Amino acid sequence: MLNVAIHGMGAWGSKLIDSVDGSSKIKFVCGITRSPEKHQEYADKKGIKLVTSFEAALADKGIDAVVIATPHSQHEAQVIAAAKAGKAIYVEKPLALTQASAQRAVDAVKAAGVTMCIGFNRRYAPSFLEMMKRIKAGEIGQVLHVEGHHAGPTGFKLKAGGWRSTRVEAPAGGMTARGIHTLDSMLQAAGGLVTSLYAYSDHRAMAADIDMDDNTSMMLKFSNGVTGYLGVCFVTGELYRVHVFGTKGWLEMRGDTELVSCALEGKPQRHTMDVVSKERAVLEAFADAVAAKAGFLVPADQAVNEIAVLESIEKSAKSGQPITIKT
Repeated sequence: MLNVAIHGMGAWGSKLIDSVDGSSKIKFVCGITRSPEKHQEYADKKGIKLVTSFEAALADKGIDAVVIATPHSQHEAQVIAAAKAGKAIYVEKPLALTQASAQRAVDAVKAAGVTMCIGFNRRYAPSFLEMMKRIKAGEIGQVLHVEGHHAGPTGFKLKAGGWRSTRVEAPAGGMTARGIHTLDSMLQAAGGLVTSLYAYSDHRAMAADIDMDDNTSMMLKFSNGVTGYLGVCFVTGELYRVHVFGTKGWLEMRGDTELVSCALEGKPQRHTMDVVSKERAVLEAFADAVAAKAGFLVPADQAVNEIAVLESIEKSAKSGQPITIKT
């Protein structure tokens, strides 16, 4: 059993805790919060002790790992501190906000020899798992192009003053909240890292006092020649899709449980899957990796590349020029 402390006891942190109720692999035993009175009732219900500092949790020998669900700008320092303390690390996406910051975090994890997982729960969506299985089996031949979109009305729900509502914590609009999931899926499907991009990013429909963009799009070139484009709209209806085109056909996932396949001839075929808890799946995969003494559930170079893309979107949108990314 992996005994875990969580830093960030808000709505998302509670969802993570709830997702592994009854798990035989992982258990939340500690919560880190500056306001224990706000969370005491929930903590008592879950059998979780509360502490007011990250350092206290890191010093606790009864804690094997930490889950970091704090503002994005805090991730680097917290990952480095946890690695130095010898704790396994589950950090919510995005890992960091700049390529240099992500690299420092990854280097600390490598130096400490601990396990790190990034909270890409959508890696465990049934439709994505099926899509990757078919790609690896050669069903669509050589992958040529990938595209994705991650949309929803989150922008209309943001409140001025919240950390999720600032350009500092959410550069490139909805990429930190939504689009980075899609980028992660596209990198796996493409089989390479992003080496260049050209992006647009605008504030179109959110309230004027929300200082971040709500409509972001980009064209991508991958290290193996695959091309792609990705859009994130924070002010429309829900849509999550990844579409992969190959020399023998294409595959498109829409949401967690729907996959459409199409060969070179014939009509598209629709496939549906059962719903699973993605949060439980990724947390239990983390526990398995710690038990196996594995390093990175998301390859280190890919983890850094994803943040390089995030950083480059703003650079390209501001300059109006394509950005080359060092890998």
